Amino acid sequence: MVKIETLTKSFGAHTVFENVTLEFPRGRMSVIMGPSGCGKSTFLRCINFLEMFDSGRIAIGDLSVGWNHGEADRLPLDKKSALQKMRLKTGMVFQSFNLFPHLTALENVTLAPIQVKQMPAREAVDLGRTILSRVGLVDKADAYPSRLSGGQQQRVAIARSLAMQPEVMLYDEPTSALDPRLVDEVFNVMRELDNEGMTQLLVTHHVRFARDVSDRVLIFESGRAEWHPSSAIGETGFPSSGCPGISLQA
Repeated sequence: MVKIETLTKSFGAHTVFENVTLEFPRGRMSVIMGPSGCGKSTFLRCINFLEMFDSGRIAIGDLSVGWNHGEADRLPLDKKSALQKMRLKTGMVFQSFNLFPHLTALENVTLAPIQVKQMPAREAVDLGRTILSRVGLVDKADAYPSRLSGGQQQRVAIARSLAMQPEVMLYDEPTSALDPRLVDEVFNVMRELDNEGMTQLLVTHHVRFARDVSDRVLIFESGRAEWHPSSAIGETGFPSSGCPGISLQA
């Protein structure tokens, strides 16, 4: 579903990762872990082009786009068009909820389909209520973010991404800002999406959830990415001593 080829990203003289080649399966939850600052979030942001990588290629479904060093700032129109189409294939959920405080939960969910996809308002409202029901918040449709708990706000953020009907959901530590008692609210939604066959890529530090939802974990460290069995991931989020990776990136 998501294929990464020789992806390289730098910030000035600092190389975040280099020549990363990976595939993420369709309809599965893929978990990404590693120490803070190792490039996990940057990697996720490159997949939906919030960050422009230096070189490499990304494919999502039947679309792909790539470039070499120095070309990111002068892409031809055909690549820019492909890039925009690929952005619409992904939904992104961040650490902070980023909801519009002056809009209700339903209005936050329906804004993008109406403004970006030009969906008729009545159709968007019906879709929005359906999706809020999926995340267990249809009764909060008319509530403003300030009246919602952190877990509820993050579920609205997930619903907002789902409203664009993406093929892939990307999560950048979506529970890191939550009270521990609210974390399961968000993870339960992700479990339901997993059961429905949604392709999901999750950056997290929650080892127990990683073990529960996936049989392998992608570990980022020192500019490299390597798959490890989830059963081999210790409580610190790192592979147990002496456990080799199961699929080394090229």
